[in-house]
Amino acid sequence: MRKRDVLTPVGITLGFIMIMLAILSKGGTQGMGSFLDIASIFIVIGGLFASLFINFKLDQIKLTSKVMKEVFHQSDQRLPELIGLFIRLSERARREGILALENELDEVDDEFIKKGILLAVDGIEPEVINDILNAEITAMEDRHYKGRAIIEKAGEYAPAWGMIGTLVGLVLMLNSLTDPTTLGPNMAVALLTTLYGTVLANLVFIPMANKLETKTEEEMFIKQVIIEGVIGVQSGQNPRILEEKLGAFLPKETKKKDEVDEETAYAGESVNEA
Repeated sequence: MRKRDVLTPVGITLGFIMIMLAILSKGGTQGMGSFLDIASIFIVIGGLFASLFINFKLDQIKLTSKVMKEVFHQSDQRLPELIGLFIRLSERARREGILALENELDEVDDEFIKKGILLAVDGIEPEVINDILNAEITAMEDRHYKGRAIIEKAGEYAPAWGMIGTLVGLVLMLNSLTDPTTLGPNMAVALLTTLYGTVLANLVFIPMANKLETKTEEEMFIKQVIIEGVIGVQSGQNPRILEEKLGAFLPKETKKKDEVDEETAYAGESVNEA
């Protein structure tokens, strides 16, 4: 399951608002109009799309909107809950046998976990399970990279097309030095294209690409924990040992919180007994 990631739209919106407030604080509403130029938009946006069309296949370009939507969502799969699931599976496997885990799969939403448990139930060797699941992680990483590559390239091309627009504006300005009325519009094209390209790259495309890369790393980390859990359940490890093993993946802050919760619960039990 996934939930919305509010930080991405908040960050993008905040960036544009700060730019607009800076313009309004110096030039008012009239100053805002000076930063809108159709020719500059055509050069940056049109050139950006042209470069992407040349650089990528049609199938990859069609995936752009889908990939960008991923930036606005995040997985709600929490590591402590995941560890708790494998502890429960381990306890049942030791109590009722590994085949009993098939009945647990109806309550599991993650397809990667289901695949691992089914491999364990089928009696596949731990080394083979590890190889199969790691191959799937590698394939997932490759898919994510291909989807992210178009956004990374957009972050590279946007400032370059801004510079191209600047050169176009300067050429137009130099060709019309005899007509002072054209100097302002041509200078606007020269400067605004660089502004548009830089803002798109540093406020939209590059942060999005970095966030997608972070999401991929987090998903790979979670899947590695899942592999350890599946192999632990399949090999019949003691639930307590498995808990200690998977607990090593928890952040230090989470470990400390769990220790405090356990101490509080233990203290409460002691008071009740007294």
